[in-house]
Amino acid sequence: MKQSVREEEWAAWLRLAIKGDAQAYNRFLLAVTPHLRAMARRRCDQFGAPASEAEDVVQEVLLAIHLKRGTWDPARPLGPWLTTIVRNKLIDSLRRRGRHVNVPIDDVSDFLEAEDGTHEAADRLDTETVLAQLKEPQRDIVRSISLEGAGIRETAARLKMTEVAVRVSLHRALKSLAALYRSE
Repeated sequence: MKQSVREEEWAAWLRLAIKGDAQAYNRFLLAVTPHLRAMARRRCDQFGAPASEAEDVVQEVLLAIHLKRGTWDPARPLGPWLTTIVRNKLIDSLRRRGRHVNVPIDDVSDFLEAEDGTHEAADRLDTETVLAQLKEPQRDIVRSISLEGAGIRETAARLKMTEVAVRVSLHRALKSLAALYRSE
């Protein structure tokens, strides 16, 4: 793998910085930051993250470089090490914030299967069969929230339960359903 002249210069500065040269470290950080920013912007665009996320990622990358600079192997190219840090910090950021992709229905409407009603009855029977394996009030809670689209508050009021109790019951019911699904 051929390193660019720029990366070789950065690597030389980072080697000096690791040995304690503060001026070399400053030159390294000033030179590498615009590259990191561009890389973070490209990655944000690639993963559908907002452009505003890039600056936060850059700050986290700079902190990671500072804290982990001693882990870089000076015999290896610097570019892949930096790229890996950017990728990992972006992934961390996306996980923390949650990633929501919004696709307009017009973009996919041609690909959606038309409902002809043939599967609807079978699906309803399958759902009822699975729900029958749950105890009350878990069955009512799952039916209300997951199938009918009711909210936690509405379901809690209807069943005369606290919202916390509904959430706990829903979580336990879904956990039980997942275990049933895995066993089949």
